[in-house]
Amino acid sequence: MTQSGENGGPDEVPGVILPARKTGIMARLRNYFLTGLVVAAPIVLTIYVTSWFVELVDTWFVPLVPEAYRPEKYLPFNVYGTGLLIALVLLTFLGALTANIFGRAILNFAERLVERMPIVRSIYGALKQIFETVISSSTPSFREVGLIEYPRKGCYAVVFVVSQGGSIVGQPLGKDLAAVFLPTSPNTITGLLLYVPRDELTILDMTIEEGAKLVVSAGLVEPLPKKIKPV
Repeated sequence: MTQSGENGGPDEVPGVILPARKTGIMARLRNYFLTGLVVAAPIVLTIYVTSWFVELVDTWFVPLVPEAYRPEKYLPFNVYGTGLLIALVLLTFLGALTANIFGRAILNFAERLVERMPIVRSIYGALKQIFETVISSSTPSFREVGLIEYPRKGCYAVVFVVSQGGSIVGQPLGKDLAAVFLPTSPNTITGLLLYVPRDELTILDMTIEEGAKLVVSAGLVEPLPKKIKPV
């Protein structure tokens, strides 16, 4: 609805909301396609990665089962996940075995043998420490997301906090250093281990999952704005 102004030109009536401009059919089809891609891609990739992992575990553990006891022997189709089930049972049994005195004695004997191998002992020791650190529920590692100035002043990088400070690395320097892991985008597995002064580390109010999504998406998927709190 319009009315004539002083100069006779049409003026819009205040308070009147004009209808939105109609989008073309090609634009709507493109939006539908992109929406479908966003919905379907994570589902398809999740199914693909899960299927790949299950098949990989099956190739490792299914050969350990005699053919007479395999489900495929009595069923007209392959049963996926048999190897994964076997792996869970074996790992649980191994954990129960090492929980008693006899099992710990065997484990200590095996570790002493490994310690005599120059290269193998370094690999085994590093992997064992990593798994113990990650799995241990009492370790606060990788439970916070932080922000540091990197690679120069005024440029900031998202990091995963390993320790809030008190690292033995900073003792020769007389500084309270915090250990942080700087992941490479879009891969969060590889990165750099950095030691920064504790007062230069800013903790972000976001979870590890939100920080991982931020890194993997190269900054495209950001969590809801939250208040940043200094250490």
